Amino acid sequence: MYEGDVLAGNWRRPGKGKIPKVPAEPELVVEDADSGFCGAVVACDKEAVTLEDRFGKRRLFPLAPAAFLLEGKPVTLVRPAAAPAGPTRSASGSIAVQGLRARVARQSRIYVEGVHDAALVEKIWGHDLRVEGVVVEYLEGVDHLPAIVEEFGPEPGRRLGVLVDHLVPGSKESRIAAEITSPDVLVVGHPYVDIWQAVKPSVLRIPGWPDVPRGVPWKEGVIAALGWRMEPAQAWRRILGAVSTYTDLEPELLGRVEELIDFVTETP
Repeated sequence: MYEGDVLAGNWRRPGKGKIPKVPAEPELVVEDADSGFCGAVVACDKEAVTLEDRFGKRRLFPLAPAAFLLEGKPVTLVRPAAAPAGPTRSASGSIAVQGLRARVARQSRIYVEGVHDAALVEKIWGHDLRVEGVVVEYLEGVDHLPAIVEEFGPEPGRRLGVLVDHLVPGSKESRIAAEITSPDVLVVGHPYVDIWQAVKPSVLRIPGWPDVPRGVPWKEGVIAALGWRMEPAQAWRRILGAVSTYTDLEPELLGRVEELIDFVTETP
C-alpha cells in the first residue's frame, strides 16, 4: 500500500531544492512547463527570458522557479553570469578603438558597385575604415571601370581597391577587370549576382536565395520567389537590418573586403 496519492501534487513543480538552476544562455532550447511553448533563448534579463520557436515566433516568460523543461526535466532558468570584461569588438570582429575620432582620409580609396554594397561595407567595416582613414565610394556599375581608374590616377600612396559583384570566369565583370593592369589597383570580387546574396539565408530565416530565370530582373525575381510583398528598397532595408556582425555574411565577401582594406592601407 502507498501512503497517499502517488499522482497528487504538481509533477512539474517538485519540492524546493530539487530543481537544478540552468543559465539561460543564448540558443538554449527549453519548454515552458505551463503553456508547452518550446523555443531557443534569444534574450534574458533579471526578471524574464525570451524564447523563439522554429517558426520565428517569440514569447516572454518570467524566470519563475521550475517554470521550464529541459530535455523533459524541470529546471529553473537564471540569468547568465556577466562575461569577464575584455576588449570590445567591432562588427567586423576587430578590436574596437574606444573614443575613436576618424582619421584624416587617405588618398587611397575603395570603390564598390552600388549603394547597397556601400551600406553593407559601412555597417560591418565602418569602424575599421574610420580608424584607417579609408573612404568608400560607389560606382553605379563597372561598365566604365577602366575610365574611372584612369581618372582616379592611382600611384604609390594613392591606391585604389575595387569590389565587383559576380566576378566569375567568363562574366562581363571578369572581362572588364582584366583590363586593369596598374600595380596600384586591386580588383577583387565575390561570386554572387548581387550583394544581397552575400548575406547568409539563415540570417533572414529563408531556406536559400532563389534562382531567378534569365530575363527577369534579379531583385524583383527574388522578392517574388520569397513571397515578399514589397519594393526592392524595402526588401534591402529588411536584409540590411538583419545583419549585425561579420558572422552574418558569407566568407566569399568577408575575405575580399579584408583584402581590399589591407591593400589600400599598406605602406608603399
